[in-house]
Amino acid sequence: MLTGMILSLALAAQTAPAPPPTTPAPSRPRPTFAPPPPPPPLPVPVDAVTPDTRPYVSLVTDLGTIVVRLENKRAPVTAGNFLRYVDAKRMDGFKFYRSTKSWGPANQLIQAGNRGDARKNFPPIAHEPTKASGLTNCKGALSMARLNPGDATTDFFLLLSDIKGFDSDAPGGDGAGFAVFGEIVAGGDVASAIFNAPISPTAGDGVMKGQMLEPQVTIKTARRVPAPADAPKGCVVKAP
Repeated sequence: MLTGMILSLALAAQTAPAPPPTTPAPSRPRPTFAPPPPPPPLPVPVDAVTPDTRPYVSLVTDLGTIVVRLENKRAPVTAGNFLRYVDAKRMDGFKFYRSTKSWGPANQLIQAGNRGDARKNFPPIAHEPTKASGLTNCKGALSMARLNPGDATTDFFLLLSDIKGFDSDAPGGDGAGFAVFGEIVAGGDVASAIFNAPISPTAGDGVMKGQMLEPQVTIKTARRVPAPADAPKGCVVKAP
């Protein structure tokens, strides 16, 4: 009896259906994370400016020092001519010899140049009209003196008032005007002192009679200097 029961269990074990195979549970994908975006570029400060590479020249005179800035990009021929005299030290000893007080408050300028040895003069330079340079004869402007376009050598003006009639496109002008190539950035009070210096009652010919300084004011030295930290923006560059 017992033997039969054991045998029947053995047979049942052989015929019992095998348990279904187990399959591993599907693995969950690991979450991925995108890298953070790069930080935005830093904004350019609104007050950032391009370094000023224009030449500056100090004119040391009997009455004090005037500093001028040259627009060598806009008026390269005229500015280059001025610097040629400065760098060769030929401007040392030039004179401020004229003041246009007799023309009234609307046309104020002083004029300087070589009043001695003409052998110091370099050849005349080509004329650069203001309509080509984009500059204008405003108060403080440094302009080239001439008789005819293309004959300028050493003489220059410093304007103590706006004289827009000197611009090449001024109504009623000669179409050439006077070439602006820089402006006063320091020593305006010295320029005014030269303008108000004594005048000879007899010296000068034609329109220049009554405009000749006596005594003349000597430019002792003319040298390049670094750009002043507080140099004003100025007025010679025409607004777009």
